[in-house]
Amino acid sequence: MQIVVFSKVLKEKDIPHVQHLFDVLHEEGINSYVFGPYLEQLKGKVDLKRDVGVFENHLDFAVKKLDFCLTLGGDGTILDALTYVRESEVPILGINLGRLGFLASIEKTKITQAIQIIKRGMYYIDERDMLYLESNLPIFQDIPFALNDCTLLKRETSSMITIHTFINGSYLNSYWADGIIVATPTGSTGYSLSCGGPIIFPRSGNFVITPVAPHNLNVRPIVISDDSVISFEIEGRAENFLCTLDSRFEPITAAHQLAVRRNNFKARLVRPQDDDFLNTIREKLAWGVDQRN
Repeated sequence: MQIVVFSKVLKEKDIPHVQHLFDVLHEEGINSYVFGPYLEQLKGKVDLKRDVGVFENHLDFAVKKLDFCLTLGGDGTILDALTYVRESEVPILGINLGRLGFLASIEKTKITQAIQIIKRGMYYIDERDMLYLESNLPIFQDIPFALNDCTLLKRETSSMITIHTFINGSYLNSYWADGIIVATPTGSTGYSLSCGGPIIFPRSGNFVITPVAPHNLNVRPIVISDDSVISFEIEGRAENFLCTLDSRFEPITAAHQLAVRRNNFKARLVRPQDDDFLNTIREKLAWGVDQRN
């Protein structure tokens, strides 16, 4: 078995857990590749008991036989890892070194169990639909996709913007707002949720369109089929606006004509057999818990 270990930053408080991970990989006889910049941070701080390979970019996922991508961090680390995994669809197992962790579901105290789970096949693959951004002008280079959401937001001014929105070419609405979010079911528990959007179960086959601080108060989030193509035209007093895909962002102008559709490949997340979405939202949102007792 060969796995990739991906992370961006080695924090001092996480060193014991990272050391434990590589100790377990050594004991289980698992070969590993480590993201190059992260490997440099490990030198002198983590004892690697066996040689590890190095991966630098997404081409390594295309040419190497890799079984899993193991991320160390939070949900943002998984989103970063997807920009390297791409269409190879190598399954991702998230070890949560962060805070909430809807996607990075394995706690750092359960690293040993996590490695044993993937080695013994005691898991299932949770396939998550992603979205793809099309533009008439170059944007986001060769990674115009997102697992969570695409947002269009105001920038450098307190004035709201107007976002003319169309579904499959038919006019939907003009949103006078600070911005708009198009979220996948996975992203429905992120920015969209904080703006009043609904929680959508994975594999529901939907997108949710959620306005950010809309001026027309009768406008509410709506759920549509992910077979739809959602297109936008933006105008406002400022010359520039902001477009984001997950944690990545780029400036855009009124000259950009944008459209969002379902991506051609999926994100594949590794889940223990005893874990599911209901468990996750109950645990992360403290549902069913009486805080008074």
